Amino acid sequence: MSQSVSILGGHQTDFANNLAKSGGSVESLVSDAVLATVADAQIDLADIDTIHVGNAFGQLYTGQGHLGAMPATVVPELWGIPSMRHEAACASSSMATLSAMAEIEAGRYDCVLVLGVEQEKTMPGPEAAAVQEAAAWVGADTEGATYIWPETFDRLADEYDRRYGLDNIHLRAIGELNLRNAKANPNAQTRGWELSADTCSDNDDVNPVVAGRLRRNDITQITDGAAALILVSDRWLAERGRTPKARIAGWGHQTVGLGLQQKLDRNSDSTYVMPHVREAITGAFGRAGIDGVDQLDAIETHDCMTPSEYMAIDHFGITAPGESWKAVEAGELERDGRIPVNPSGGLIGGGHPVGATGARMLLDATKQVAGEAGDYQVEDAERVATLNIGGSTATTACFVVEGV
Repeated sequence: MSQSVSILGGHQTDFANNLAKSGGSVESLVSDAVLATVADAQIDLADIDTIHVGNAFGQLYTGQGHLGAMPATVVPELWGIPSMRHEAACASSSMATLSAMAEIEAGRYDCVLVLGVEQEKTMPGPEAAAVQEAAAWVGADTEGATYIWPETFDRLADEYDRRYGLDNIHLRAIGELNLRNAKANPNAQTRGWELSADTCSDNDDVNPVVAGRLRRNDITQITDGAAALILVSDRWLAERGRTPKARIAGWGHQTVGLGLQQKLDRNSDSTYVMPHVREAITGAFGRAGIDGVDQLDAIETHDCMTPSEYMAIDHFGITAPGESWKAVEAGELERDGRIPVNPSGGLIGGGHPVGATGARMLLDATKQVAGEAGDYQVEDAERVATLNIGGSTATTACFVVEGV
């Protein structure tokens, strides 16, 4: 890198906020996130050189497209600032981050706003979930599907079961941990939920089946929310005598086909169920100059469904392939465990406004290494990784964030 990339500050909106009920809108979401992010980074709006917006389903949920222009629409001081929107399903704001980093590394710009935003609660739940079929291979994977993403990740769980064996109790334990972690996160969507012994059980009344082996609390919620970051170059920091909260030490990025069966067929003889996900992770490790997961202090990973986190556990190398259950049973993923995973509550506990999730993960990683995570702080965290996937892992991004 000709310029390294640092994170100066950021902000996450309250993911429990239902905009339609509170009188908000995607416009207010963008305005609130931008202004709070600038305040946290202690910069002026005039310092922003360019903007990258991650959004997956804007037109489909609200009718509003062209969201690259929304910051200037609602924050007049951003009028004329170059901006663009990025779409990669759940990985949209990770792609926005990679593009922002590239501009900094190339020396084109020095201070970049990355914004992830999604308003999803604009229609009844089943209709809102159906909108997200657009991130699958439409007409191939969606044909005959009732709930596309629970059914997709149930098939991922089936693949683990076919290769290695899989006990559903370990999926339930992942969901329980993330809901429990979310109780300490003041922005988590489920922080106010009353949890019981049956919340993540096989009790059909409390935790009904949605698809195959997946039950209600194996699955993330429909969420409204935004997360944003200010990224800056070394030159910008030196000129102003500023110290950032964190730096992005490494990244990995892989893109494969949309179809789930494409991937399963292609990877049928691989040690890893999704080897390209492993390659994204090892790419980030290599760029960060680390040898493996034991040099991390925590991970924020994509748990849109419990099988996606189950996959992340062995793909990060916490266990050998197919042995993710060992880390679950041993308590290694707990906030005080060997390698805390989703101390924020992740997607299942924290919420999943699709276009904002990648940025939210990076923000939580930044809070951890800056010692600003409050009640969900991992003690002495200095290096945190994120793993963000779009669709059935068609787009995968991994970042390593370090303290300064």
